[in-house]
Amino acid sequence: MSAPMGIEHGDREVLLRERIVARVAVFIALRLARCNPKRIQRVLHVVRIGAKPANYAQTSRARAVVTSTSLACAGREGCLPRSIATVLLTRVHGVVPVWVVGVRATPPFGAHAWVQAEGRDVGEPHPPGYYAPLLTVEPG
Repeated sequence: MSAPMGIEHGDREVLLRERIVARVAVFIALRLARCNPKRIQRVLHVVRIGAKPANYAQTSRARAVVTSTSLACAGREGCLPRSIATVLLTRVHGVVPVWVVGVRATPPFGAHAWVQAEGRDVGEPHPPGYYAPLLTVEPG
């Protein structure tokens, strides 16, 4: 069971344009998150075409904008749409992070989706290796 979470307001200077683009990314991500993982993976493979790898700062900023824009993406249960929206938002700037879906490496079972940049998980509270990756989409 998870506790309800509010929208993070770590950066109150999120530009209006940036928030609008983030809302569009979240809208698309929420629809895409309803699809099966292989379909999501195929869509993100197309999204990554021509993009360069995002650095940690770019990815962290995009994740913060997504979580400050959408309550659905801010909570613990919002990992899949949050990770997809982060990829979509960074793509607007010509870069993409690594998108990862995995399962908890130790019992009990738990699935999670997250993004990585520069070889590190971005904005995740769990230690490296806590989840074993099953699907990844690397920058193309």
